[in-house]
Amino acid sequence: MFEVREFSARLEELSKAHQALITRPNHPAETHNGIYRRWVHPILTAEHAPLFWRYDLNPKTNPFLLERLGINAAFNSGAILKDGKYLLVVRVEGADRKSFFAIAESPNGVDNFKFWDYPVALPETEEPDTNVYDMRLTAHQDGWIYGLFCTERKDLSQPNDASAATAQCGIARTKDLVTWERLPDLVTHSGQQRNVVLHPEFVDGKYALYTRPQDGFIAVGSGGGIGWGLTDTMDPAVIEREVVIDKKVYHTIKEVKNGQGPAPIKTAHGWLNLAHGVRNTAAGLRYVLYMFMTALEEPWRLTHAPSGYFIAPEGAERIGDVSNVAFSNGWIANTKGEVFIYYASSDTRMHVATSTVERLVDYVMNTPSDPLTSAGCVKQRSELIARNLALK
Repeated sequence: MFEVREFSARLEELSKAHQALITRPNHPAETHNGIYRRWVHPILTAEHAPLFWRYDLNPKTNPFLLERLGINAAFNSGAILKDGKYLLVVRVEGADRKSFFAIAESPNGVDNFKFWDYPVALPETEEPDTNVYDMRLTAHQDGWIYGLFCTERKDLSQPNDASAATAQCGIARTKDLVTWERLPDLVTHSGQQRNVVLHPEFVDGKYALYTRPQDGFIAVGSGGGIGWGLTDTMDPAVIEREVVIDKKVYHTIKEVKNGQGPAPIKTAHGWLNLAHGVRNTAAGLRYVLYMFMTALEEPWRLTHAPSGYFIAPEGAERIGDVSNVAFSNGWIANTKGEVFIYYASSDTRMHVATSTVERLVDYVMNTPSDPLTSAGCVKQRSELIARNLALK
């Protein structure tokens, strides 16, 4: 029989290891590209989940201290700065593959992230969600904090295919991230929707949304790209017309599909946008992050688009449940002009990279755009080389 003292010893061991993990100091990597700095340690993993989420801590009902409800991953987090705290709405995936949202809080944005005691109690619509994930947070001009996320349900039109699903944009709003009001799902004329983001300000007196229209659950179809649409209200949100503002492009980082990341950051020069792009490889899909800028008064109009990726998975980041993926749906610009870029690697864990608004504006406005051909890239790079050699 597993004795009480053995139970207590194992619990003490687990508790010490967990406390050491969640309080581990983080530090920036020594090497960087001048645009941002990665921080060395992941800020959230499955092991960051509280022990009382995973174990029955009663020795009478769990004498061997077995894990009862496992956590598989913590990733794809929305982000917001509230009351001086850096808060992430984390996609937590259980061992049962269901995702749910939970709030993790940090005093400084780079380490000491600790989950609130309970996951988010997200209300459902009349059509219950099978799975919810990847919430984008927007502190809107109307005073609400909106969370837009993917709601996944079984595709009832294909009853004999157990993997057939539909994806739409679920919408909830809150004032404190504790109590949430569920609104009707977004209505568009597209077959399915993912990666929908609410613009933080009214545009022509309407709510503006970045969308990602797609034909099916996985495939975007012949169209796709980052869309733009307006709705009179968020309750219900109905977009009658979508316009693609950032298209897929052959033989680029966004050849297969692309989608908006978090809500854009407003600057004096325009709106900074972070997005993900996907291309196909012999090893499968590769997800990277890229940036672009849109006009202040016309946030649907692209003004600057740097060539290539902004962040790609590196080293251990390339390994995970869905390998070779960098994905972001959350970043924070604080009052000092510092920017905390929260990105997930390989659908498994969360990381942070830091920069400043000033650096990101410089990067987006002054980095050349993609010339789209090998010859054009050689010409572009040779011009840079010539300018540099002329300095000698």
